[in-house]
Amino acid sequence: MGSKHTNELTYDARKCSLGSNSQAFGVIYVLYFPVFWLCIINAWAVVLSVCFQARALTAQTAETDAIRFLVGTQSLKFDNQIHIIDFDDENNMINKSVLLHDAGEIWHISGSPADKAVLTTCYSKTSENRVLTCAAVWRMPPEWESGSHESPDDSSNNPQTLELLCHLDNTAHGSVACVLWEPLGDGKRVISLAENHVLLWDLQESSTKATISSTATLEGKGQLKFTAGKWSPHHNSTQLVTANDTAIRGWDLRSMSQIYCIENAHGQLVRDLDFNPNKQYYLASCGDDCKVKFWDVRHINEPVKCLEEHSHWLDRNTLEHTPTLHNNYFK
Repeated sequence: MGSKHTNELTYDARKCSLGSNSQAFGVIYVLYFPVFWLCIINAWAVVLSVCFQARALTAQTAETDAIRFLVGTQSLKFDNQIHIIDFDDENNMINKSVLLHDAGEIWHISGSPADKAVLTTCYSKTSENRVLTCAAVWRMPPEWESGSHESPDDSSNNPQTLELLCHLDNTAHGSVACVLWEPLGDGKRVISLAENHVLLWDLQESSTKATISSTATLEGKGQLKFTAGKWSPHHNSTQLVTANDTAIRGWDLRSMSQIYCIENAHGQLVRDLDFNPNKQYYLASCGDDCKVKFWDVRHINEPVKCLEEHSHWLDRNTLEHTPTLHNNYFK
């Protein structure tokens, strides 16, 4: 992202160095998050004791007793992993534990808002000489639910494996860009964005079975493909926003139809979006044009605010883990 106003955390398998500018390796950026960033620096050796490249990061929001992040790795040579990062704010320390994810490289990760032991990953695999990105629902080992898991050193040396609950079978729809949990739900509904399809899933039988309840298709000229999406925490969770190419679209999940479209929202590819949790009509977006834009979806002709300080493309971690971006401009 290359901005003088940002802090960067590079999780790089080959260099394992702070502040690498290379785009060739997976990078996790922690922006405008000074407490977490300072803690990362103090515990650098702990965090990178297993040195894998990674680009998937999420906060474990269902965990109410700890400040926890989940990091998914990308490796072609070794079994991939979920790194569980706990921040001890009283002692200003970070602990890391590891779980095996042997299904493939992790491109997106998201935790259930209702069950801290359940998560989804989007991962790549080869099928009929094609590389597809698939999605699945997983459960952490039972000791993680009770909090009696091994120490960080033990779990890194002898990691346990995630339990597969079910696949979000997308064979007919193509590669999955991301999986989104219903923000304020009971962990029973998720949305997957696969190519140009929106798929609403119902998770049944303790998340061991997933069925599609409704779908929507993005139609138009060319090979349309979703790059990102966000399930709105407002309007009783009946709205979704998606990005494809340079456009941003709003959807009503009750009818699975579009309710607004911001054409050419960015000059280049839109990489991610996020809602303001306190202002129901406000939305932030970022993209390859190095800009962060804020929108009032009631008036989509132009953004409310545009930040142009960055000199690099911006991805999901810019918005997903940067509440201060919203708070600074929409108090």
